[in-house]
Parts: sequence; C-alpha cells; structure tokens
Amino acid sequence: MADLVIFPKVEKFLKDLENEARSKVSVAIDLLEQFGYELREPHTKKLTKNIFELRVRGKQEIRLLYGYKRGKTFVFTGFVKKTEKTPKSEIEKAERQHRDS
Repeated sequence: MADLVIFPKVEKFLKDLENEARSKVSVAIDLLEQFGYELREPHTKKLTKNIFELRVRGKQEIRLLYGYKRGKTFVFTGFVKKTEKTPKSEIEKAERQHRDS
C-alpha cells in the first residue's frame, strides 16, 4: 500500500462532483492505494513515462492523472473527460507537477 498525496486542486474537484461520481472515484482511489503499480486496465492506463490515468466510468468520464515518486503516489490533476483523447494540456500539467513534487 503506497502513501497517497492528493493535490488541493484535485480535492476541490472531487468535492464538486455529483455524489454518484464521487463515490465511484472513491472506489477507484481505494484500488489505487491497495494495488499501486499493480493496478492495470481498465482502471488505469500509462500515458507517459511518469504519468498514469486513473479511469472512472459512469454518467461522467472522470480522469485523475497521477504518478509515483519517492515511494508515494501523487494525484496531480482531475477532470471530466469530454473528448476521446486525454487533453495534452492536462498531461503536460501533470508532468510539470511530477517534476516539481
């Protein structure tokens, strides 16, 4: 089980979700905490060398971008997915935060 660090902007994003979506995200985060690197598709997908996407399906497609550093799991950003591809701007933001964390 890895230490999980959720950035404040992600916490605010999660609080603003509908109850159903928030509970699904909570289950996904629990899986991430429990399985860490071992968690695979359909729950997660590797996007770059350092950034992974935690996938939450439902009425809203919710994505949390995270990475591992110094034995911890950092959740950098969260968003509602509106297009088929994960926005490059979100990936770049997560990469910057990974470098700076």
